[in-house]
Amino acid sequence: MGNGVVRRTKAPGSVWAGSERSGGERSEPERSGEPAQTAARRAGVSRHEPEVLERPVRRRFTAEYKERIVREAQACTRWGEIGALLRREGLYSSHLDQWRRKLAQGGRGALMAARRGRKPQRTPWAVENERLRKQNARLEGRLRQAETIIEIQKKVSEMLGIPRARIDENEGDA
Repeated sequence: MGNGVVRRTKAPGSVWAGSERSGGERSEPERSGEPAQTAARRAGVSRHEPEVLERPVRRRFTAEYKERIVREAQACTRWGEIGALLRREGLYSSHLDQWRRKLAQGGRGALMAARRGRKPQRTPWAVENERLRKQNARLEGRLRQAETIIEIQKKVSEMLGIPRARIDENEGDA
């Protein structure tokens, strides 16, 4: 066919994959005739909501979970067990590869979720500089407040006619 779809037809005498089974064998479980949702609900299977979220939610795995999965994968000895483990947990083989590598490099601490995005470049000098800037701004605010209070006291003493005591200019800088 011209659209890239290949159709197979059953030739007389050919054997299809499912036709070799005996009468009692079926690849699908027996059906009760009831709707599938009712049977699933009766079996205790949780039903997923069909609502699509506006933005996808990234899955997050704890370090304990990652370590447990890697240990379970290491314990798998028979063919296909790791694939079954990944399907059961809803994981990809790339998850397992990354977690194995991180566990081998740095233990459980390496499996901890790192913060995403650009990392801040904060040197000890930058931290100290920021602390001193904040302290300087706070002290400048207190100084402005003290100067305002002194100006008000000067005006009040002038209005009341109280003579100000002379303060030597050099005395306050010592």
